[in-house]
Amino acid sequence: MKKKLVSALLSVAMVASLLLTGCGGGDSATTGSESSAGTEEAAAGTEEAAPEASSTETSVIDAGAGEGATELEYWTFVELHGQHFETMLKQWNEANPDRQIKLNVTVMPYDDMHNKLLIAVQTGEGAPDISDIELGRFPDFLAGDDVPLEALNDVVEPYMGDIVQSRLEIYSKDGTVYGFPTHVGAMVAFYNTELLEKAGIDYTTIKTWDDFKEAGIKLYDETGVYMCTADTSATWQESIILAQANTDFVDADGNPQVNSQAMIDGLTMLKDFQDNNVIATIAGGQPDTDEARGEYNLEKYACQLMPLWEMSRYTNYMDQFAGKIAIAPLPVKDGEPLMSVGGGGTGTVVTKTAKDVQLAKDFLTFAKISPEANIEIWNTLGFDPCNMDVWEMNDVTHNPDNQFVKYFVNNPFDVLNEVKGDIRTIKSTSATPTINNILCTVTLNAIFEDGQDVTEALNEAQEMIEQELQ
Repeated sequence: MKKKLVSALLSVAMVASLLLTGCGGGDSATTGSESSAGTEEAAAGTEEAAPEASSTETSVIDAGAGEGATELEYWTFVELHGQHFETMLKQWNEANPDRQIKLNVTVMPYDDMHNKLLIAVQTGEGAPDISDIELGRFPDFLAGDDVPLEALNDVVEPYMGDIVQSRLEIYSKDGTVYGFPTHVGAMVAFYNTELLEKAGIDYTTIKTWDDFKEAGIKLYDETGVYMCTADTSATWQESIILAQANTDFVDADGNPQVNSQAMIDGLTMLKDFQDNNVIATIAGGQPDTDEARGEYNLEKYACQLMPLWEMSRYTNYMDQFAGKIAIAPLPVKDGEPLMSVGGGGTGTVVTKTAKDVQLAKDFLTFAKISPEANIEIWNTLGFDPCNMDVWEMNDVTHNPDNQFVKYFVNNPFDVLNEVKGDIRTIKSTSATPTINNILCTVTLNAIFEDGQDVTEALNEAQEMIEQELQ
């Protein structure tokens, strides 16, 4: 019976994995949120900046732990996450002489880790104490009435007023928090100021979508450069337009609604931008691919609408633009307040089979949610930290030696503090992989490459998604 259960779970996990690859980051950050991690934050994209592991590697981090230390096992698919935990473990052991920890870190390829973890937590055998779970795969672990993950409400409570709430909500179910985020992934606009200045455009004057269109038309007319991309392999832009309309890809019950009026209006606006040479399709289908970066390096596009973790792509792959890229809030509808939406993500959990549940929960809180952890997340990973206390620490956020502070025209945290009062979220549900797969392999290409009518294309997408989910 157990063999049949394991086989069934593996089949489900493999199907989910295949669906996830349809939309999101590319290359170095494929599928989604850290998704830049490789396959990390799928759905609306990828995430961070570290490549996904290509093979399984295990190491034990001692971090000065004395005899009698508890050894906890941690799984991840991003090597840099393991390095972050090593840094935090050293701080933990120094501060907690009576609760010493050794960390057994296993880094696995994205699919291998998530498939193995799902089987382990469902069967109750072989699960680690602590594990990362990418946003697009998180719903798999919340399905059913018996969630195999530990509730974290008690340990996060002291920090609730400081954490961006939308980032906790995506790893929660029915008011119970099951995972801690790695970053906010706030969506912003990245502008090449040098290209804009050639057309006499000041990026600080672009406040609304009408401003964006007007500037884009002027930019193309005078320089032949497109303002931005018409994405076909990721739903970053759709997430923005839906969040700004206070809606989602799914309704309150988790049912797909990709042909909603908000989606029709938003994509109609983007298609109008394309028709006026404000945006254009790009090699790779979205900015976070090697092919697209080649186009940006040739200065064919002047702007990216991406999560803040895209900063690392600039510093790693487009260093010739240092001192020329400005970060700004997203354009909004006329009369609407500034806002953002979190893009991508990885949640870290404690499993119910952890050998010392309270120790694992307390350490995880220290390593992911505390101000100390979030300072390290900014300093070493370059992500916008979820603990907003850090956003006010000028010695951290405006450190002149920080590579991101040095690279960009303006300070990233100045922009974050402009939008901090309204950072929205797009849900990740069991329907998300199917939705992304259809939109990113069929629908967006039909609209932006083939010129299909927006309403017609979205109605067809809705029908295909509903059929696949039956």
